Amino acid sequence: MPLSDLPTPSLSTKFPASKLPAEILPGIFAFAPNRDTLGGTAYAILTPIGNILIDSPAWNDVNRQFLRDRLGVKWLIITHRGGIGQTTAIATECGCEVIIQEQEAYLLPELKVTTFQHSLDINDSIHAIWTPGHSPGSACIYYAGAGGVLFTGRHLLPNGLGEAVPLRTAKTFHWHRQLRSVDAIWAHFPARSLTHICPGASVGLLLGKGTIAVNQPL
Repeated sequence: MPLSDLPTPSLSTKFPASKLPAEILPGIFAFAPNRDTLGGTAYAILTPIGNILIDSPAWNDVNRQFLRDRLGVKWLIITHRGGIGQTTAIATECGCEVIIQEQEAYLLPELKVTTFQHSLDINDSIHAIWTPGHSPGSACIYYAGAGGVLFTGRHLLPNGLGEAVPLRTAKTFHWHRQLRSVDAIWAHFPARSLTHICPGASVGLLLGKGTIAVNQPL
């Protein structure tokens, strides 16, 4: 296979662009914060039927080689417009399918993308759900592996206690819709388990834990 809403970082902020992705759960890797997405964290899920990117990592030689060594990327799923970064370059080089909620697809006019409205089963283990509020097309991605993992983009972020919460900022599209979307997440997968949440930013507040542990059914 061939290969926002947080405060804008100051010019002095240094993102570790050359740092190798870290394995935070079996088969799930977190990339270093990405300058192109205002310090956002992208993730890779390695599966036997194809690898998945959640949002765009920095597209540098380290990340290219990391993915090349692991047989590339089959799907690139965008959780919100702030996670787009260098999606076009990644899709062009990797030949992967790009999946994005329909209200944000216009931001990638040069690509043929797969869109969804309310939800989408990408395969048996990956499911996308529309969670508007942070941005019009925000989405959370559920992965059935590793005990059940929810990738929340910037819809849910860690607070100072390391808890996953919605955070209202100057760039929040619609706060009350975001709050309603939180309820929709918990109601969407009543029969599926959830053991970890992987936020799309502010991962430094997790103090090296890598994920937010969840001790309740989703």
